Amino acid sequence: MRRAVLSCIVAAMVGSCANATPAATPFKAVASTGVLMNAILEPAAEIIWASVGTVVTADGIEEIEPRTDDEWTAVRNAAMVVTESGNLLMMEGRARDTEDWTTFSEALVEIGARAVEAAEDQDTDAVFQVGGDIYNICAGCHQQYVESMQNARPQ
Repeated sequence: MRRAVLSCIVAAMVGSCANATPAATPFKAVASTGVLMNAILEPAAEIIWASVGTVVTADGIEEIEPRTDDEWTAVRNAAMVVTESGNLLMMEGRARDTEDWTTFSEALVEIGARAVEAAEDQDTDAVFQVGGDIYNICAGCHQQYVESMQNARPQ
């Protein structure tokens, strides 16, 4: 008898879980997309872009690259911010659509992860390459969405 009652209770619990609607995510976009880009994403991308390069002057050629562990850590941290910013751009309240916007955002996550790996490997050539890829993703998205992002507030 106990088994029958216990089986009924378990079946009722499983059935009620299957019919339950999933709870809404607790995430709330606070910053507008423009603020997210200007205050968080762009400064991080700028760290990556400025971390590796070549400057040619009348005095000669200067190679710019991180030289200390702290400088490499700063590049890695900036790459993490770029990566996670792609996720933040897909949040409800910021995502403009589920097609191209999502494609650009997912590409930012992917290339950001490659930037993290390049910084962890202390690979200046790879950091330079992913910096260009980050720029191309940003430029492509801005070309398509810049007007809709101006003055946009999270919902």
